[in-house]
Amino acid sequence: MKPKVAVIGTGGTISSIGANPFDILDYIANGVMLQADELVEKFADVHAFADIIPVRYQAIPSYNITFEHWKGLLRTCDRLVADHPDLAGIVITHGTSSLEESAYFLSLTAKVTLPIVLVGAQRPASAMSTDAGLNLANAIRVAASPQSRGLGVLVVLNDEIQAAREVTKTSTTRLQTFRSPDFGVLGHADGDAIAYYRKPIRAVYPDTEFDVRDLDFLPRVDIIYSYVGSDGTAARAFVAAGAKGIVCAAFAPGFNGSADNDVLIEAVKAHGTKVLISSRSGSGRTFKGRRHTENGFLIADNLTPQKARILLALALTVTQDDAEIERMFATY
Repeated sequence: MKPKVAVIGTGGTISSIGANPFDILDYIANGVMLQADELVEKFADVHAFADIIPVRYQAIPSYNITFEHWKGLLRTCDRLVADHPDLAGIVITHGTSSLEESAYFLSLTAKVTLPIVLVGAQRPASAMSTDAGLNLANAIRVAASPQSRGLGVLVVLNDEIQAAREVTKTSTTRLQTFRSPDFGVLGHADGDAIAYYRKPIRAVYPDTEFDVRDLDFLPRVDIIYSYVGSDGTAARAFVAAGAKGIVCAAFAPGFNGSADNDVLIEAVKAHGTKVLISSRSGSGRTFKGRRHTENGFLIADNLTPQKARILLALALTVTQDDAEIERMFATY
């Protein structure tokens, strides 16, 4: 008997149909995206690996994903598990632009126990050399594998299995775009087997302290990007907009220019804003030096700015205590 796997469709390149087989860049302009059932039937050979439950969600480019979409995905996963007690795993097809953010958010907030696998493609489903079909097949295989339980949300593209916390998109168009710079892949979806070689040790769903399903919104957390000549304008604007937290994509290994720093110090002291130091380099830890401690800044460990933003926003739904927030960044 084949395992049962649900496939939730949220759109993106993997679901897109271009104007012709060579339309591998401007296909979004064609305005055609397949729903989950249509995608599964286009690549019908994937039925060889599982009894598939296609779930229509919303076919959109992933740069338009919002908190409401994330909440809806959580509820959809809950419903699928309740309706199908024999479900082996869940696959979510997703655009690659924000796939890593959705994956990390779900890995921190989902309350099911089954594997959740996010999958996308770098070339549309209609392209002559599309990676959509094989990526989808491999994601289904990974979701169905008992070895995938307890590893958090997984990301599968280009035959590679990556951890949601660690993976990031590193190229606009290359097929090998998703990388985990500090630690590498968890394993591979090879032709003959799903092969794992390591496990992440940071906490993942369902054993996390975050439950957002009844929240209307997340606390506002913005990101400023360090660059030569930045004069603090962005930081002042975010404070004025009511940001509860500001993540700094700082100069490596974790420093802001003086103009930005002055605004951020004032934000901490006068407004209670949580300022978190990440790095714009894309790899490596930030550290809490003496100046950060004196300024009241927190550190993001090795999370990218976009993922640090998610964890800080979730942390602020639970606590305002700096020590507790630092514990969460050490835990997740």
